[in-house]
Amino acid sequence: MSDAIVELGSEPVIQPPVDRGPTTRRGAGVWVRHNLFRTPLDGVLTVVFGTISVVVLYKVFTFVFLTGRWEIIRVNLQLLMIGRFPAAHVLRLAVTVVGLAAWGGLIAGLISGRRARAGTARRLPLRRRAADLIGRFWALALVVLYLLVLAGTPGPWIMVGLALAAALVTRIAGGWLGRRRPNRAITVGLALLLAAIPPGLYLYVLAGLGFDEWGGFLLNLFLAVCSIVLCFPLGVLLALGRRSGLPLVRWMCTVYIEIIRGAPLFVLLLLANVALGFFVPTTLAPEKATRAIVVFTLFTAAYMAEIVRGGLQSIPRGQIEAAKAVGLSPVRQTVYVVLPQALRNVIPAQIGQLISLFKDTTLAGIAMGLFELLNVSSAITAQEAFRGQGLIGETITFAALMFWIVAFTMSRESQRLERRLGVGTR
Repeated sequence: MSDAIVELGSEPVIQPPVDRGPTTRRGAGVWVRHNLFRTPLDGVLTVVFGTISVVVLYKVFTFVFLTGRWEIIRVNLQLLMIGRFPAAHVLRLAVTVVGLAAWGGLIAGLISGRRARAGTARRLPLRRRAADLIGRFWALALVVLYLLVLAGTPGPWIMVGLALAAALVTRIAGGWLGRRRPNRAITVGLALLLAAIPPGLYLYVLAGLGFDEWGGFLLNLFLAVCSIVLCFPLGVLLALGRRSGLPLVRWMCTVYIEIIRGAPLFVLLLLANVALGFFVPTTLAPEKATRAIVVFTLFTAAYMAEIVRGGLQSIPRGQIEAAKAVGLSPVRQTVYVVLPQALRNVIPAQIGQLISLFKDTTLAGIAMGLFELLNVSSAITAQEAFRGQGLIGETITFAALMFWIVAFTMSRESQRLERRLGVGTR
């Protein structure tokens, strides 16, 4: 195809042709031949794996919508989600969900308002915002709707409605506060309030039922959230310590990381459950769930340290020299220049490790006897109404769906954060 010539004033400008690809030029048939049947081997692989995919999708469809007996999930939904939590204290969980929704909405509003004040926020119409939220959380919304339908009572619907309303109201209030420049007293008070809300809600729920009595998917979520919050700063400190110029600090961090990374997580959980009693009196030993959080935190922090250390090594030497040139102290160089870039570069690896931590919470049920979701899924098949009916497939599928939706949402939000921060681009 000859180059097109476009007259611009008096001088001709040669404009190269735009290759719009085979799909736009000749239709979908060319795209299929070009991408799926380019060579005989490609054709064979397409037919084989296409057939396998169709069979798998057919089996999944028939199991989910035709042959699956989901009555066991509907009857035991509360047990699967919150374990043996007493009905008299379920209201505490509802209050906590609404409180956390309001807390998250306030934080999101403050961030949005601050960006608007700085002039870095994009003003999107309401329709675009709704479309963005649907694109981000459609899978999570479908699963929540499925659980609400299974519940069959108005209580969960009211709780979700109140949580959404609380998040919306605090989001608007947070945006109003963020667009203004509050004085130091208001800023400190707001920071203290945001820091106190999650511990306060935890103590409020704990007053109704001891930590060891929690169960179901609630326990998996709580173990994961606490471990994530604790392991991330510890991992960053270990990474900085391993690169420290002080030999004692560097050796201690290196020994800790190598020992913990070389030990299986399941063995550490067993030691925390069994061997701790040989060293600590029973009256002083923490609850099993607390031991699990400690093990998950220490174990994941070692892996997180190596991930962060890789990010620190990816920072060009010129960045540190530039920070020194403007007179920043070593601490300020790390906090303001090196560490933000390092954490940005390793976002995918960090989120992958945190997703792995969330899925590993099922090991606490096997190693420590906690009544988490996987244990509940196995136990309810032994109920008198369902014994001997081979319903383990249905219960395990439900548990897999719960873990998948959380991991999928974390992954999608991680990808969104990468795009906003320009990870992998220059």
